[in-house]
Amino acid sequence: MKLTNLLTSAAMALGLATAAVAEDPTKVGFVYVGPVGDGGWTYEHDQGRKAVVAEFGDKVETVYVENVAEGPDAERVITQMALQGADLIFTTSFGYMDPTNNVAAKFPDVKFEHATGYKRNTENVSTYSARFYEGRAVQGTIAGHMTESNIVGYIGSYPIPEVIRGINSAYIHAKKVNPDVEFKIVWAFTWFDPAKEADAAKVLIEQGADVILQHTDSTAPQAAAQAAGNVITFGQASDMAEYGPKPRVSSIIDDWAPYYIARTKAVMDGTWTSTDTWDGIGAGMVGIGEISDAVPAEVKAEALALKAALADGSYHAFTGPITKQDGSAWLADGETADDGTLAGMNFYVEGIEGDIPQ
Repeated sequence: MKLTNLLTSAAMALGLATAAVAEDPTKVGFVYVGPVGDGGWTYEHDQGRKAVVAEFGDKVETVYVENVAEGPDAERVITQMALQGADLIFTTSFGYMDPTNNVAAKFPDVKFEHATGYKRNTENVSTYSARFYEGRAVQGTIAGHMTESNIVGYIGSYPIPEVIRGINSAYIHAKKVNPDVEFKIVWAFTWFDPAKEADAAKVLIEQGADVILQHTDSTAPQAAAQAAGNVITFGQASDMAEYGPKPRVSSIIDDWAPYYIARTKAVMDGTWTSTDTWDGIGAGMVGIGEISDAVPAEVKAEALALKAALADGSYHAFTGPITKQDGSAWLADGETADDGTLAGMNFYVEGIEGDIPQ
């Protein structure tokens, strides 16, 4: 009898322990290049993290580290997350590509998701990005119509394909509606540095730009434009609506929440596989922020029609004829760019002045 009771108790204890293990939350980590309060890129990724918590409740545990420099420090942070039991880790900046793959090779049971990269060296790494260039096409259309000086300023972060695609797309569509438009580009060589971003905006304004586009993450260019007066801007990654209705007249909004929820669920139910995702306006990963009343009604209508055509696939932002900056032919009339060329884009289109930094 005593042996039977002992075995029963042991079985119950084992059952309780097994149940406890089964109910352990899925641990999801996020590595951020900027602060969660940047009002742009990192802010929107953290909104995605919060959406995961809202969706799954106590079935998940999320952790994040902000202001992680691209390079060796990123590899340290990602490794630490894996060692602390993360089941899934999202690394949310292009410069985390090699560190992500390096750590993934050492932790085959952890799933890794790298934003905006292209390397998947092991079966536990996925890549994902958004077709931001579609949003740039909409911004370029508005910019080309609204500039009075015919000078549009563009603040670049780093000269990687993602940023070069955005510059080209904005320029092509500004040029379509305003043949006299000229782009001036200042490279900040940072994703998030409000002082540098503000200085870049001021330099462009001093050079005559009355429209500022940015591929950096803070609202500092918005503030600089507001102080200058009679300069319009566009929110980057997040709506930046606090600067509306002018200078901020619209925005590109990155909506990562559906992707983060879907990929977390895939880890939870065991269906996660290594894949590459590149979605745009149609899938909802790229949103166009409300176009303010500072934009004339006919320009707003044209921009929204373009957005709709990009969303339903009836129009591609890179449709020929398009010539490269060096004068060589790229796309024939009606031909559209393939994803491979876009993913590795390292050239300006004809009409953009200056060289891409190396």
